[in-house]
Amino acid sequence: MPALCLALAAALTAPVAIPAPTFTLAWTHSIEHQRWEEDYALTPTGLRLVRARVRGSGAGMEPAANARLEEGWYVWEPAADPVPELRLTRSGHTADYDLCLPGQPCAPLSHWLPSDGGVTGVWACEPPPARRKLPP
Repeated sequence: MPALCLALAAALTAPVAIPAPTFTLAWTHSIEHQRWEEDYALTPTGLRLVRARVRGSGAGMEPAANARLEEGWYVWEPAADPVPELRLTRSGHTADYDLCLPGQPCAPLSHWLPSDGGVTGVWACEPPPARRKLPP
């Protein structure tokens, strides 16, 4: 089974591998205080964004033009190619990202990997993960 790997960009670390073929990354916008969620599938070519939703709109939170309103959420399916990696800036001034795995409740990213206040890389990997340093 593919795994989701997490590692801090600032240090040479052994990534944390989480077996899961899909995941949801969620966060609360720091200015608008609205929830944003993105569903990803792990593929051989990277992370494919399959669905996105946001609870409202505002500065930097515009739903896609093809979004539809479903139970208070703007929901859409982006037409995007897989990306090799997500780079998440994690600050002590905002709430952490939530990671939601199939069949499990969502939990802060810090449940799996503490933040160093910098960038955390997220990518699809096959266990066991190799040690690597993320580029700046």
